[in-house]
Amino acid sequence: MHTKEAIPGPDTAPPRQRSTGTLRLTVGPAGEGGPTRLRDLAESGPSRLRFPKAGAVPEAVLVNTAGGIACGDSFTVDLDLAPGSALVFTTTAAEKIYRSDGPDSTIDNRVVLGEGARLAWVPQETILFDRARLRRSFAVDLAEGAGLLALEIVAFGRAARRERIAEGLFVDRWQVRRAGRLVYADTVRLDGPISDRLARRAIGGGAGAAATFLDASPGAEGRLEEARHLLEAAGLAGGGPSGEGAEAAASAWNGHLAVRCLGPAIGPLREGLARFVAAYRGEAMPRVWQT
Repeated sequence: MHTKEAIPGPDTAPPRQRSTGTLRLTVGPAGEGGPTRLRDLAESGPSRLRFPKAGAVPEAVLVNTAGGIACGDSFTVDLDLAPGSALVFTTTAAEKIYRSDGPDSTIDNRVVLGEGARLAWVPQETILFDRARLRRSFAVDLAEGAGLLALEIVAFGRAARRERIAEGLFVDRWQVRRAGRLVYADTVRLDGPISDRLARRAIGGGAGAAATFLDASPGAEGRLEEARHLLEAAGLAGGGPSGEGAEAAASAWNGHLAVRCLGPAIGPLREGLARFVAAYRGEAMPRVWQT
């Protein structure tokens, strides 16, 4: 007697092979006061790191060879900067978060900065497709005297297709500690019809893109008026998210400075922020931002 195996029906989704990308990087100065050099690098899955610019402050460029993040994928970045080292961290292109049929994708970024270390965290934008589901975290431990500049930009839908997010999930959690003490914590959670929620005046005023910039470096709180002047010069001081341009506002407290930005689409926001960050840092944006 033979038993027939059940044949999956047309609506049964087959099991998928999910991507798990892991990156661990440790850098430190070559001798006292020397240029920063690679000490250890571990890569797995589709995560790869390239160093197109060497010198006293190297640039580390993250490459996702999978071409994007799909439902259920998991990515982790761990950076460890030894005392006195410096690094610029960016990505080779915008990160695309594809539509999900249920599972959440996760991105966990963890950073440790030793005494006097400096990190410019400036990845290119994240683009959420309709029905994308993403949970992202950014956890930073700073020693006394360490400095962090961080920028994250997110586009809600593909602007070229005039895409709206009728359903999706975006959770973005930031936590920054200095000498073990929590000094900055922020969580953004958008669940359900994200584009409709962003259309509400009290939430996004019609924004299609948003960004956060954080300076958690010594002396950051005293740069508030300078930051506001640079935002105006970069074209981010007016226009409103429902207008043609993007707008931003800066505040400073607890030893750090934060900038919140909204734009009707990713283009004006990205361009304005690139001008602002370059002026604020006194350094050009990484070359991958130009291509």
